[in-house]
Amino acid sequence: MMQIHEDMDLDGLPVVRLESDHLVVDVVPEVGGRIVRIREKSTGHEFLWTNERLDLERVAPGSQYDPNFYGGIDELLPSDLPEPIGDFESPDHGELWTTPLEARIEGDRLVVSGRLPISGLEYERGMTLRADGPAVDLSYRITNRAASRRDFLWKLHAALRIAPGDVIQCPARRGQVVDLEWSRFHTLEPFDWPTIESQAANVIPEKTDTTDFFYLFDLESGEMAWRRPTAGLVFRYRFDTKVFPYAWLFASYGGLDGHYTAVLEPCTSMPLSVSEAAALGQCSSLEPGEVLETQVTLEAGPEH
Repeated sequence: MMQIHEDMDLDGLPVVRLESDHLVVDVVPEVGGRIVRIREKSTGHEFLWTNERLDLERVAPGSQYDPNFYGGIDELLPSDLPEPIGDFESPDHGELWTTPLEARIEGDRLVVSGRLPISGLEYERGMTLRADGPAVDLSYRITNRAASRRDFLWKLHAALRIAPGDVIQCPARRGQVVDLEWSRFHTLEPFDWPTIESQAANVIPEKTDTTDFFYLFDLESGEMAWRRPTAGLVFRYRFDTKVFPYAWLFASYGGLDGHYTAVLEPCTSMPLSVSEAAALGQCSSLEPGEVLETQVTLEAGPEH
């Protein structure tokens, strides 16, 4: 049986806890609906990485993302880069992560929603824990409330606890380094995922001072997962490739401010710039009043 608790807080911000026989999931609506905890009950494993040096707090719109990188699961909308997109200027890592959302409970479902003040996009996410296993069903609705067309990037963004030997799995045929300054590797040429420069880019290395940042594309199916073979654990996104045709991977092995985490990023766009992606026809677009709806499943527990 699923329960929803509303009498909690984290660093002074209200937390909504979803709990089933399998999972504990904590959501903080006031910071873009960030998910700050996913614990699987049978193993006690905590899947999400959070930055122990930061308190969770609301930050001003337009703030830089990296110095405020708290972790957990947030989402990027409507951009990654700070950039002009059509007739508006999108801030660093978009608007959603700094936007307080309203929360409401509909039976066994938590819904968080709000309007992004610059782009005019309206965001809604419903969350339900499954009774039959360690999984979360996510339903999304993004509506263009602006008076003009909106081109945008929308990216799921799950920061996970990692250890050497963990594996990132994605049924992508091809990969490409996003930026050589954020890479252990030395080429921007596309490669057959996951082998680049004779190395398996999907195996987590020891903590050093490096990072990885990849586009993964030509997906055979809509999946992206972290696995810990030594413990039989998996964290997996399942999604519609018509909505998320790309899966980005960012990982810091100490190279970003000493952090050691991998971020799974199913994404609607490629490359990094929304304006460039729009010119290539490789991003999401909504006309005024148009709606994007999709379903995503998140699995977190023992691998069967």
